[in-house]
Amino acid sequence: MDGQREGWTAEAVLDRLESLGSEENRAGMGRYGIAVDRAYGVPLSVLRPFAKELGRDHDLAVALWRTGMHEARLLASIVDEPKRVTAEQIDAWTADFDSWDICDQCCSNLYRRTPYAHGKVSTWIADEREFVRRAGFALIAVLAVHDKKAEDEVFLDYLETIEANATDPRNFVRKAVNWALRQIGKRSMSLHGPALAAAERLAASDDKTERWIGRDAVREFEKPATLERLEKKAAKG
Repeated sequence: MDGQREGWTAEAVLDRLESLGSEENRAGMGRYGIAVDRAYGVPLSVLRPFAKELGRDHDLAVALWRTGMHEARLLASIVDEPKRVTAEQIDAWTADFDSWDICDQCCSNLYRRTPYAHGKVSTWIADEREFVRRAGFALIAVLAVHDKKAEDEVFLDYLETIEANATDPRNFVRKAVNWALRQIGKRSMSLHGPALAAAERLAASDDKTERWIGRDAVREFEKPATLERLEKKAAKG
């Protein structure tokens, strides 16, 4: 609860964010497809040190999220306390997503650390809202990288989910599907083959979106650097 000890309130955080932002950064964010109508223009490279200054603070995170400001919500995903997060909270936050970076940062910084992460994947992928569906696939991607305790069989099931849901042409969804597929295939040598096979099936599809997802993943899976890294990982046991 360092944030409370230092006297940080949501209003004080917003004042600091406003001082750190710039129109130049806002314009740059916009060029990357980030919603900037409620943004100050503060890069993550500045937000992360600020988050350390704030410390872990669930109540502050909730208050920051409620402001609706872009950078405040990014900070909320970093400073929240995973053990105090509820399933209802992450559903509510996910329903608020209006930008790919908010989605991905919440999944990477916070959601994957909660006991609800795997359970939300199928629910969110079944949702028609663009950024909610993206969150389902983004969770697969970050869990493939960070959940060291999960068995590979879990990700074999996710490969089936990916193949069954790879036709959504919306840019932020198809890119998340591709991201999830690539991260599974790079998790372990035992998953590389099944992920490559899935990618090849998608690459041969008559559907334009499936072809793009599959072909891009095949290219990455077949890179010598990818195979070398997996072989080294396998050798270490």
